Amino acid sequence: MSTFRSLGILNYRIWFFGALISNIGTWMQRTAQDWLVFDHLTAHDAGAMGITLALQLGPQLFLAPWAGLLADRYSRRKLLLLTLVAMALLSTGLGVLVLLGIAELWHVYLFALMLGIVTAVDAPVRQTFVSELVTDDYLPNAVALNSASFNVARMIGPAVSGVLTVVVGPGWVFLINTLSFVAMLWALKLIPASSLRVQPRAAAGKGRIREGVRYVRNRPDIQVVLAAIFIVGTFGLNFPLFIAAMVGTQFGMDAGAFGALNSVMAIGSVTGALLAARRGRPRLRLIFGAAGGFGIASALAAMAPNAVLFGLALIPCGLFALTLITSANGYVQSTTEAVMRGRVMSLYMAIFMGGTPIGAPLVGWVANVGGPRWAVGVAAIAGVSTAVVGLLWIIRAKQLRLRFDRRARGLKHFRVESLLSPPDTDDDDGARRQGA
Repeated sequence: MSTFRSLGILNYRIWFFGALISNIGTWMQRTAQDWLVFDHLTAHDAGAMGITLALQLGPQLFLAPWAGLLADRYSRRKLLLLTLVAMALLSTGLGVLVLLGIAELWHVYLFALMLGIVTAVDAPVRQTFVSELVTDDYLPNAVALNSASFNVARMIGPAVSGVLTVVVGPGWVFLINTLSFVAMLWALKLIPASSLRVQPRAAAGKGRIREGVRYVRNRPDIQVVLAAIFIVGTFGLNFPLFIAAMVGTQFGMDAGAFGALNSVMAIGSVTGALLAARRGRPRLRLIFGAAGGFGIASALAAMAPNAVLFGLALIPCGLFALTLITSANGYVQSTTEAVMRGRVMSLYMAIFMGGTPIGAPLVGWVANVGGPRWAVGVAAIAGVSTAVVGLLWIIRAKQLRLRFDRRARGLKHFRVESLLSPPDTDDDDGARRQGA
């Protein structure tokens, strides 16, 4: 199965490269903004970084149902044009304030909140727009390649941003990000509206948001995936905060090292996304196995005695985190009915991104009180806990039992059997049918 098969589709190829340029700019701004708060506007206050993340991601919790309905009701292409223009204006505004030397912490908080509101609308639209570019057979591959694009940008953006933040300051980085949005806008202009796949639209009327919630309530397999994403997303995926605290407080290094370590982590992230692109249809056991691997890798990062070993530990952290994220995203999109996809993905993004307002300030407080290593330890606990939750759910859903066979030899005495379905039945399909 070809890793890059979706790139053979012209519309998706245009979207992919436009998004890659835009994502590089976005990661440049994220890195510069984090360091602006951590080093320029505060005295290495991880709590302030946590508040910034919470304000930027918090609107997902409140606006997700309406954003998902917008994605299911209206032209996703037009909605993307509007959100991209809004994000470009916000990055320009913050950049001008910083260059004029009048930016204060509350300014960053305000811009983070406004960007969070726009992103809350953009996220489900962007996620589901891919289904208009490729057929359903290609959708898991396209989702994985989107993650790869995002993380190639994550590898390039922070490294470039770290250098530019030291050389010219964060204000210019924000303005460069404004230019990167032009690439995405141009890509959308190059994709004719008439060439997009026609998707069923949600009918007008009351109760459409509740309809999406009811759909998820009747899909326990999606519920357990959402639970996994909430636990890891809330307490585990705060790595801008973790890396900043370890770099600035634990190892006494500067913005260049912060950007470099973000890029090192992205090496594992890109690898995880590309491996996911080769696998085809995601499976539940892969999602929860990746959560366990993420927990173990985070524990190693928390115990790293120096920056070099910390950076090496970040590679498997990135690999397992992206395997989990990409597999969960692909599973939810590929198993959800097309007419419900926008609303379901809005709930997914709300839980995934919206958990940060809870987790980021808490993890920032842990970093301030107990030290950066304990903060990374929170991520380790989150990963292992998610793996345990997933294992218990699969055992219940499949009604698995451990059988003992006296006639067998060695470890073959013990055999795991399902009371629910024949041995050759797919585990995810069986779980969905039973509603366990």
